[in-house]
Amino acid sequence: MEDSSEKTFIFHTVIVNGDVRLDKFLSDKREVDLSRSQVQRLIAIGAISVNDERKKASYLLKPGDRIKIEFVPAPVPLEIPEDIAFDILYEDNSIVVINKPPDLVVHPSAGHYTGTLVHGLLFRFSNLSSFGDPIRPGIVHRLDKDTSGVMVVAKNDRAHDFLARQFKGREVKKEYIALVHGSVEKGTGIIDLPVSRHPVKRKEMAVSLEKGREARTEWKVISIFSLGFSLLRIRLHTGRTHQIRVHMASIGYPVVGDGVYGYGRRWWKKQSLTIREALELVPRQMLHAELLGFIHPDSRRYVEFKTQPPPDMARLLGWLNGHNE
Repeated sequence: MEDSSEKTFIFHTVIVNGDVRLDKFLSDKREVDLSRSQVQRLIAIGAISVNDERKKASYLLKPGDRIKIEFVPAPVPLEIPEDIAFDILYEDNSIVVINKPPDLVVHPSAGHYTGTLVHGLLFRFSNLSSFGDPIRPGIVHRLDKDTSGVMVVAKNDRAHDFLARQFKGREVKKEYIALVHGSVEKGTGIIDLPVSRHPVKRKEMAVSLEKGREARTEWKVISIFSLGFSLLRIRLHTGRTHQIRVHMASIGYPVVGDGVYGYGRRWWKKQSLTIREALELVPRQMLHAELLGFIHPDSRRYVEFKTQPPPDMARLLGWLNGHNE
């Protein structure tokens, strides 16, 4: 074991006799002094990784696995709900469809123990599915913190399982609106490039032809603005982490406001005064989940939900339209 800081432990498994679960292995370690339930909670919030990847508590360790534990303050119990603002697009006995605002984390994780969508769901609804991780009641799929738009939430385990199988089977229709840098030349296109964890920046993703998992993104131009931006409608055929942001950056059209895969403030400062003015209207990545379609778990009929971009994105698009030559 290495102790790289006061709050971090790293284990290198040398010999594993038989099938040993991750949570069992760590709960047996006197150095960390954690119960099995405490280990499971840390795994659920992403504070424990194996070979720099998130694993389930039931993961069976292999010789040479590198286990990292980042100790963090205990999250506020989920039994303490919070009044979080979000719009409800549809509700029945099995599902809730919401319009997630930007700057809202979906579920508790390392560094985000309060103020999440999950806390807001618990405030509004007495019944949510318990299928999956205990700190993610009702959560069938996710959107990035700064991405707005349509999400479906399950009220019971049956609905959760039915919806989750559709997401896994790529049977869900997912369309986004994205404002990107550059004047996109072609009217439509498909990006079919595998995506994996970045080899150095472990919190980021990257295109990887050798180690990446299949990722397919289809796009269509809605508008081209004279200042050098394009508005696209994007359809996801797979659901990799940061897929749209990574794919658009890989072909030279990064999402506006994406400081991770796109252009930061240094780029903006080198532009014309008019374009620099637009920076004041870009508080986040300009990406909005506009449409979500799936088979309803009760009626077994296809349903579709759509929502308009939020005010910040609408203001920027209006500003760009006003500056078209």
